[in-house]
Amino acid sequence: MPSQALPGFRDFYPDELELRAHIFRTWREVARRYGFEEYDGPPLEPLDIYTAKSGSEIVGQLYNFTDKGGREVALRPEMTPTFARMVSARANGLRKPIRWFSIPQLFRYERQQRGRLREHFQLNCDLVGEAGPLADAELIALSIDVMRAFGLTERDVRARVSDRRVLGALLAAAGVSAAHLGDAYQAIDKAERSRPGELAAQLRSAGLGDAVIEKVFAVAAIRGRPALEAALAGLPDAGAAAPLLTALDALDAMGLGAYVDVDLSIVRGLAYYTGTVFELFDAGRTLRAICGGGRYDGLLLALGGVDLPALGFGMGDVVLGELLRERGLAPPARAEVDVFVAAVTPEDVPHALALAHELRDAGLACEFALAAQPLGRQLKQADARGARRAIVIGPDDRARGEVVLKDLAGKTQAPVRRDAVLAAVAAGDAGAHTGSRDG
Repeated sequence: MPSQALPGFRDFYPDELELRAHIFRTWREVARRYGFEEYDGPPLEPLDIYTAKSGSEIVGQLYNFTDKGGREVALRPEMTPTFARMVSARANGLRKPIRWFSIPQLFRYERQQRGRLREHFQLNCDLVGEAGPLADAELIALSIDVMRAFGLTERDVRARVSDRRVLGALLAAAGVSAAHLGDAYQAIDKAERSRPGELAAQLRSAGLGDAVIEKVFAVAAIRGRPALEAALAGLPDAGAAAPLLTALDALDAMGLGAYVDVDLSIVRGLAYYTGTVFELFDAGRTLRAICGGGRYDGLLLALGGVDLPALGFGMGDVVLGELLRERGLAPPARAEVDVFVAAVTPEDVPHALALAHELRDAGLACEFALAAQPLGRQLKQADARGARRAIVIGPDDRARGEVVLKDLAGKTQAPVRRDAVLAAVAAGDAGAHTGSRDG
């Protein structure tokens, strides 16, 4: 039997699953604060739902096969086609704007590297039915507030924001024809990952002259709102920037402007984006993008036949988990046990079992020794399991109608009446919580 998971896949041991659960809890909490509803879809879809969106070349990146019914199928590599299918099926009956989120597990057969595996979980948030720039600000704010909920600040993460309408206007003014706009977008999208000489050669082979190529790279180098406004001054299509500037103003009004950088090198490589685009990165840029998305107003029509404006983003758990660990923000291992019940003699065992079941019915995590052991060994087991308290039941205690409640962290103990155990344990929890707040 293999001792490891397949390449690019993960085993989640309890401490690793705790981090994943923490990420999922935080994603859900923030998404719901923004009024988003959770949905899900099947992990297996018809292959053509993906080739219709991304072309046949995507097949090389998929886990696809012919099923027993002769259907060409694939494990989902992304959620957008499923989302488009589901929205289109009930579009007329859904309240607009639609605010949906999901946390799917996604699969891609590609070369694994730091921050990229062959499977990952992803927070997908999509907002459908609103064309105005406040919707763009809303999605960007949601992604930033997820970071804030994890304890990350503007010194840890940056939201790099651009707009394809702005890029189109600036590139047109630079002499890039509509036929070459896609080539220019591709070059800008690769500007931080490729040598300028290589990109220039690609643009020349596409038919752009050196003077225009120089201006393309100048557009890609625009950083910050003042530089953007200066570049737009005097352009015949300067109004193309109005949605982006309105979204930036809205983010400032929300108190999130300190997280945001105007950065025209952000294009998002996917061709279906039509307006505002953004990516979240760690401030030191040592990791891959944490999150990316933008406006895709024509995609639902192309995929599902429903003409509705839409925008969304995806945030993966792999890079985010690395960042939380680097910043010391991964959750500590939780105590698995609230109370450990120890029996002094074999005659005390039935009483320990009864009390343990009462504690579990009250919602507490409770354990006891599953085999006869000396009391000292039971208490060592309680400590090893991270129990905060232990309850000891012995013959003398039972004769008095009592048990001994031990605070294992504080190294204290006290007798408690048997019929008051649940109240005493609850009081101890309340005291612990109050102490943590006061401290």
